[in-house]
Amino acid sequence: MTATPFTLAHARADHWGLAAKTCLEGLGTSATTANIGFLYASEWFSPNLSSILTFLRETTRIEHWVGGVAPGICAGLMEYRDGGALAVMIGHLPPEHFHVFAGDAGIWPAGHFPSLGLVHGDPRDPGLLDSIQDMAVAAGFLAGGLLSASGPPAQLADQVVAGGLSGVLLDGAIEVLTGMTQGCAPIGPVHTVTEVWDGVVMQLDDRPALEVLKEDVGELLARDLRRIAGYIHVGLPVAGTDTPDYQVRTLIGIDPTHGWLAIGDQPAVGDPLIFVRRDANSAQADLKRMLGDLKVRLGNRPIRAGFYVSCTGRGVHMFGEEGAESALLHELLGEFPLIGFFANGEISRDRLYGFTGVLVLLPGGEEEGQQ
Repeated sequence: MTATPFTLAHARADHWGLAAKTCLEGLGTSATTANIGFLYASEWFSPNLSSILTFLRETTRIEHWVGGVAPGICAGLMEYRDGGALAVMIGHLPPEHFHVFAGDAGIWPAGHFPSLGLVHGDPRDPGLLDSIQDMAVAAGFLAGGLLSASGPPAQLADQVVAGGLSGVLLDGAIEVLTGMTQGCAPIGPVHTVTEVWDGVVMQLDDRPALEVLKEDVGELLARDLRRIAGYIHVGLPVAGTDTPDYQVRTLIGIDPTHGWLAIGDQPAVGDPLIFVRRDANSAQADLKRMLGDLKVRLGNRPIRAGFYVSCTGRGVHMFGEEGAESALLHELLGEFPLIGFFANGEISRDRLYGFTGVLVLLPGGEEEGQQ
């Protein structure tokens, strides 16, 4: 396997053709040895996705492409959310050890288990959660996120596709390192759901759910519950993990008359539940924790390529400036080609998360890091 780094290019422009040509120039001669490309476009270019793919495929002669249209994209130290923007990263992977798929991956996962799937999902697909779980069972581990929720088909898997899950599977011959960082911090103890119906939590610990929420958020917020909108969320702890792992879900509504809470999920009686708050300082500290762990696992090896998926509620909205997350990634891990997007939900292992960041690294050989 060649261990050369991937090549990254990105551009902002009003017309997709100008952005695509600028990216092509940035890729230089690296396309002559590349056999896979990752392409992300801002929503401004959503109607032009097929044209962009055709242009890049014909000019680079790279057959395999994955990616799609996202609410925001990141490339290197840049963060693009508004207007027209493209990010492209190309490189070489041993062809017998990766597989591009859309929907059903066929028999490939069975002969290459366990694999890691770099995946993209359609947030409009009602069967997406089942697709994520089924693919995780077949492949082994997933990392990625949900793309644009508006406009025409937004996914790429060698062609423009829509619905379900798509991406590329990498088998065990291609080493990967993964990490996930939370963007919220718990504000109280773990509670038990004792009465619930169709996403409406009526009781926690045999008490009215709203009463428990008020107790956890404190007197100041409890006096004016309008202040918790977008700030306080629900966390559903994940069983069987060796880290404090929880899926963040939106607090959709409050019924003060009955003391009920409506949340963006379907917990069952007996499930654990915590309340969490969006917190930039906690998010930054947890991001540093994740990066520190990955740095230890990397050792002296360089990074051939990095893929980062962050929630649309993070980035400039959480950290106050564009590119803050990417800057911290490079500060703690060094320089490497980094591409990614801001997602409508993040995928790690077999679950869908919110307010998280998911990072995948392709390390090179240790001898390269010593040169």
